[in-house]
Amino acid sequence: MLTNKMVVVIAAEAPVGVALNTAALLGVGLGHHHDNVVGSDTADASGEPHAGMCAHPIPVLRASAEQLHDLRTQAAARDGVTVHDMHQIAQQARTYDQMATTLSGTKPEDIEYLGVALYGARPVVDSLTGALPLYR
Repeated sequence: MLTNKMVVVIAAEAPVGVALNTAALLGVGLGHHHDNVVGSDTADASGEPHAGMCAHPIPVLRASAEQLHDLRTQAAARDGVTVHDMHQIAQQARTYDQMATTLSGTKPEDIEYLGVALYGARPVVDSLTGALPLYR
């Protein structure tokens, strides 16, 4: 059994395209910051290579905007939990620099999250997300 857990939580109010983009961006962030989560490259029976995939299951859950804000705050306060987030500022920005500049002038309580991804010890992540439903 894996001792760490990854989970992605998407805003229930997000349109499908935004939700899918948010999940993809959060997945890239998780993979980038945690070297041990992507398995080695593999090959099929003909020897055709296949790039390594995430070795962890990643449940995708759903939460309201208010729940996402609270979840991010609570998770950031827990030791050993890595928090990745996607917010409206990033979604609306044309460049990364524009996003960073706008975000630096935005009060934390004014950030509208589209999604949050967490990585950490299974019991801690479960305690933060266990009551949230699957995204369907």
